[in-house]
Amino acid sequence: MRIIFLIIGLFAATIASAQETIVSELSQDGVSITATFDGSEIFLFGAIKRDAPINLSAGKLDVIIEVSGPPTETLVRQKERKVIIWVNAESVEMERAPSYYSIAATGPIEELLTEAERSLRNLGLDYAVRVADPENEAYREAVIRIHQDNGTYATEVTPVTLTEETLFTTKLAMPVNVVEGDYTVKTMLVRDQQVISTSTSTITVRKTGAEKWLYDLAHEQAFIYGLLSLAVALLAGWTASEIFRRIRG
Repeated sequence: MRIIFLIIGLFAATIASAQETIVSELSQDGVSITATFDGSEIFLFGAIKRDAPINLSAGKLDVIIEVSGPPTETLVRQKERKVIIWVNAESVEMERAPSYYSIAATGPIEELLTEAERSLRNLGLDYAVRVADPENEAYREAVIRIHQDNGTYATEVTPVTLTEETLFTTKLAMPVNVVEGDYTVKTMLVRDQQVISTSTSTITVRKTGAEKWLYDLAHEQAFIYGLLSLAVALLAGWTASEIFRRIRG
């Protein structure tokens, strides 16, 4: 009889856990890069959906939000001094390193998830940016440092406000130098250092207006773009000389 009650209890606990589902929404799912673009701030909010009352005896709930930009290939070169000048020495190409990376959470992710869980989900810069050869660790650290200096890798975890273990909200900051592409926003519900539910959404970043026209022209019709740039430079030079001539006259 005790075994039957134990099985029923375990089954009920499993059902209760499975009934907790995280749902999230973005204040906007698109970012337009124009000539005056100076960054964007997006609100993320959501709730924990339940088919049963909150289990007060269960462990504390937490929320982790990972934002990852489109992967890019980055070539990292090591500088070496030859007599009195610095020259390029060895280089390593980092494949599929995210162009942007940030985390928002209700606490330090090292405390919210086990190392095995973070490794499994490639969560955090230690796992999101990797190298196949351990000897190239210095290059990996250089890539992370460069992105952090540029503001495209967040150096701190953004706080997430979780109310009554049901409602949550945070802000996602998109810096001025984001690249075009689809940014994956993964929202995770955590209990007892394990992810129990996940919600994924996408932020699409695109150039628009004159910014897009110039970018497309430079990459698709480089010769015409070069002629146009030369014409603009000549016109600017002529205009400046004409202004100075009239001032002196």
